[in-house]
Amino acid sequence: MLIKKSLILFSLIILMQGCLVFHTVSYEVNLDDKKSGTVTMLVTDIRSDAMNTSELDHDKKQLFQDMLKGDDYVNQMRDEGKNILDRKLYVSEGTLTGRLKYSFDDISKVEGIMYQEPFYFLTLSLEDSVLSTNGEVVVSEGHKRIMWDNSLNRLEFTMFSADVSSGSLVELTKYLEEE
Repeated sequence: MLIKKSLILFSLIILMQGCLVFHTVSYEVNLDDKKSGTVTMLVTDIRSDAMNTSELDHDKKQLFQDMLKGDDYVNQMRDEGKNILDRKLYVSEGTLTGRLKYSFDDISKVEGIMYQEPFYFLTLSLEDSVLSTNGEVVVSEGHKRIMWDNSLNRLEFTMFSADVSSGSLVELTKYLEEE
């Protein structure tokens, strides 16, 4: 539920446009105390589903200029309680990868993770696919949760987003070098 609403804040603009897709998103939440810390997000194999040159140009602008370099994105994230510390696009294993690091003062701003002693938990829809976590996935009627014991200082999880191996998607690695 909550994770679908903002599966990846790094691509908020992308999701609104609906033209870029990615394979997985990983979160590493490093806690300074029970409520604050930093997040490093990794988005793998970012591609475009553009059907023409105009759509592809729009996707490239959104990703390489607005999100990677734009101040509006930084301001939007700050308004959501996330202070961007670093953002980067790079090629890893032949695919375009995005990394975003931000700090937060309220754990609930991190994809809706909640803290109720003695656990942190993230509520997901049954359709959400958790590929890995250092917590425990608990499935119940209507939803699933990732739960972490509050003795942990690092919460990790990786979610599947889309099968990007389709031949119809445009690989974006060559465009990164143009920027």
